[in-house]
Amino acid sequence: MQRQSFRASGVFDGVQMHSGATLEIDAGRVSAITQGVGSDLGEGVIVPGFLDLQVNGAGGVQVGANTDLAALAAICRAKTTLGTTGCLPTLITDTPEATRRVIQAGIAAAQAGTQGFLGLHIEGPHLDPRRKGAHDVALIRPMEDADLALLLHAARNLPALMVTLAPESVRMEHITTLAQAGVIVSLGHTDCTAQVATQAMAAGARCATHLFNAMSQLTNRAAGMVGAVLAADGVTGLIADGIHVDALTLRVALAAKTAGVFLVSDCMALTGSDAQSFALGGRQILRAEGRLTLEDGTLAGADLTLVQAVGRVTTLAGINRQRALAMATSVPAQVLSRSDIGRLRPGSRADFLHLLPDGALGGVWVGGMQVR
Repeated sequence: MQRQSFRASGVFDGVQMHSGATLEIDAGRVSAITQGVGSDLGEGVIVPGFLDLQVNGAGGVQVGANTDLAALAAICRAKTTLGTTGCLPTLITDTPEATRRVIQAGIAAAQAGTQGFLGLHIEGPHLDPRRKGAHDVALIRPMEDADLALLLHAARNLPALMVTLAPESVRMEHITTLAQAGVIVSLGHTDCTAQVATQAMAAGARCATHLFNAMSQLTNRAAGMVGAVLAADGVTGLIADGIHVDALTLRVALAAKTAGVFLVSDCMALTGSDAQSFALGGRQILRAEGRLTLEDGTLAGADLTLVQAVGRVTTLAGINRQRALAMATSVPAQVLSRSDIGRLRPGSRADFLHLLPDGALGGVWVGGMQVR
């Protein structure tokens, strides 16, 4: 591949914005950010490809019991066209057989070098039924030795594995064992106290799943899971669609926790498609007015892209654009301990986006090749 150069009003490298800059690429990797001449993309900014660590589905395909390599590849392709060049396909609470099948598909995707596949996120089934959200309560259960063994097998064979669990549904030594094996243990769907959450963090949990949603709240006499997350040094995902979290709550949370917050879409199969509903485990997921819900009105994932999330968190929370962009690029890359993605610096993959002045997606490049 020949050397390439792309110029825009600005280049955001994952941390810092370079005004009127040019992104230099050599053999599919970033070589430099300069003030030289390049293919002019016009107004707008060049940013690293977005990274989404909670993706239930996209393009009409949902992660579930029938997921195989082709399904994971289809989800990653659909997400790429929406500006997410790397993601963790996410299985929500399901049977042991479904979990095993998805992990097998994930290992196959890793072995095949599936573009955009960064690993898996297993969200459940070891949760607290009191904070089930849209998860099937009949499938929620405590972690057993066989579950732990399967997750350790997955961790050995995947580029990354995130597991969402509730401290009430596991033993603290489970968390430690998973963390020592390299699993990103994320606390979520939990009604635990702040004290228990802090114990779980000390045991090895370093992340929280969709802050505020499906967890014990911060109150005047009990800090809850929310308080523990905001006070800790760990990281947390956040759904910034203006529905899952109130705008003022977003402002307060991002003022309290100035680092370690990353954006997730929590999107379902409907994202990237025109469909208005689909079946999930025998239940209907309905799409209307920017929401995804069960028939009883329970929120069921989000109808959101990370491009939209960046714009909304900027508007709703009043943070600067550089911080919002970092929440979709360099911060999730740090969660995955990846230095080759989420940043535009010498040696990193030339996965990048062109965002128009209004924040809309203007183009997507993977390894220096335009795919949208």
